[in-house]
Amino acid sequence: MVEIEQIQAAIHKDYKPLEELAESLNLEEADRKISELELRSSEPGFWDDIEKAQTVQKEITDLKKKIEKFNNLREMLENLDILCELAISEEDDSVFEEIKQNFSEYRHYFDQLRMETLFTGEYDHLNAIMTLHAGAGGTEAQDWTQMLFRMYSRWCEQHDFSLKVLDYLDGDEAGIKSITFRIQGDNAYGYLKSEIGVHRLVRISPFDASGRRHTSFASAEVIPEFDNTIDISINPDDLRVDVYRSSGAGGQHVNKTSSAVRITHLPTGIVVACQNERSQTQNKETAMNMLKGKLFALAKQAQIQKIDDLKGDQLEIGWGNQIRSYVFMPYTKVKDHRTDFESNDVDGVMDGDLDDFINAYLTGEAKK
Repeated sequence: MVEIEQIQAAIHKDYKPLEELAESLNLEEADRKISELELRSSEPGFWDDIEKAQTVQKEITDLKKKIEKFNNLREMLENLDILCELAISEEDDSVFEEIKQNFSEYRHYFDQLRMETLFTGEYDHLNAIMTLHAGAGGTEAQDWTQMLFRMYSRWCEQHDFSLKVLDYLDGDEAGIKSITFRIQGDNAYGYLKSEIGVHRLVRISPFDASGRRHTSFASAEVIPEFDNTIDISINPDDLRVDVYRSSGAGGQHVNKTSSAVRITHLPTGIVVACQNERSQTQNKETAMNMLKGKLFALAKQAQIQKIDDLKGDQLEIGWGNQIRSYVFMPYTKVKDHRTDFESNDVDGVMDGDLDDFINAYLTGEAKK
């Protein structure tokens, strides 16, 4: 019974952080915004501009989802409080494990929702486009790139985010040389911008018959997925567009026509490609959105106001130091070098348990 009383005391302490979370989420403003947008959506001619109307509808859905998440969280805490009260009054210890598990789940969902208050960037709410590149090291680095892709795929599954491969290049013997994929979900870019940088692996190589320890590197690039509602001007004369046949992993043809699209931004030398949409038109549209994201990210990094001012000589970005190390041997540890957050659960991390790393990064950025 003492254990249940201790949990109930912790529950009572959690009411205040829950109230503070409601203020941080600005739920009253969200409710007011919903009313305003719903009124606008009922006006005559609202659907004349379909893209704009869909953007408004998505904003309404996202705001309602945020309110619903908080209401569900509050209901979880209140129900736990009632369950504790009943167990104590009836001296029923049999529900202790259930209460303990549910309280742990509440804390998990609380932390997830609290993370959303850290998404203060203008484009944090957008979908993300992530590209993984194998570093030097041949097959070893290419296998590491495939492991990272699996890790992010598992993270997406845990968050009910959808993932679609847009472009890829198979490894020579195993793994992946490079892969680009779209991640769709609430605040996808806000979450995954924390993964930008070089990821380092230390392990006994399965490709080394001598069983020696190897260090491999792969880089992760993350950009917001812009659409036609966001105005980023790119001079068509600065582009070279090439089309080619898209092909699947292992050389299997996905499409026998030249539907894949590669776009080169001539002033900077940036190249983007997309081959997995249904048509050449869709591939080109997706590639253009990818190019917008890359140019925006580079302009922001270089503190340049206009994309037209970007030149190739400003794009010499070296590998630099790794942001995170994944050590499989001689001990097991994953450590983020920006936040010093670490975990000994290497298997869990490689299965997509990244939230603690993401939370530590976002919290640190919010304090700057």
